[in-house]
Amino acid sequence: MKKIWLAVVTALLLSVSATSVAQWAVFDAANYAQNLLTAARELQQIDNQIQQLQNEATMLVNQGRNLTSLPYSVLSQLQATLASTNQLLAQAQGLSFNVAQSQATFNRLYPASYGASATNAQMVQDAQTRWQTSVQALQTATQVQSQAAQNLLSDQSVLSNLVTRSQGAVGALQASQATNQLLALIARQVIQAQQLAVSQGRATALDEARAAADEAQAEQVRARFLGNGPQYTPQPVDFYGN
Repeated sequence: MKKIWLAVVTALLLSVSATSVAQWAVFDAANYAQNLLTAARELQQIDNQIQQLQNEATMLVNQGRNLTSLPYSVLSQLQATLASTNQLLAQAQGLSFNVAQSQATFNRLYPASYGASATNAQMVQDAQTRWQTSVQALQTATQVQSQAAQNLLSDQSVLSNLVTRSQGAVGALQASQATNQLLALIARQVIQAQQLAVSQGRATALDEARAAADEAQAEQVRARFLGNGPQYTPQPVDFYGN
């Protein structure tokens, strides 16, 4: 009986040992480590791809902001203020700003000299027209000045709004558009300054021309007063026979 149990125990031990040896023979530590390293690398690649996708998403969002148009424009307002002074110049009475018309009128009203054929009535009428033209030119210059002063108040509001929009721009396009509108505001102010200088220069030139024409007219009047006959020669006068 003892021999039988000994044989059974021996067989069991041999079976367990064979199973253990077989299990250790199936497990490969180096292969397992390589698999873990491969899996880790794959996870790292996946993480890199996820990070790249996130970067691309951020880039697309930024591009969308950079391409966002500025929902604010002062172009129509700038054009309206510029048109207001243009209208004043277009409505200017007296000597026109048209080159051909102004030249013809100027030659007629502001002659370098008056000939003997000019009538007294014509010279008087010309003097009155020159005076009215000078007054109207000064009136136009004053109106342009007043309009420019009113435009300054509007420009302050436009400038404040554009600076606020520029500082709050969500992207490059909005910042660029705000900057362009600021440049447009500066350009309009430069044009307005030119319009003001034109109106003032016109008034000054007409007043100087009026003075010159009046002097030429006065010379003709003086010549007519003196006449073409022999000039008076003073003679000594003998009073009481002395």
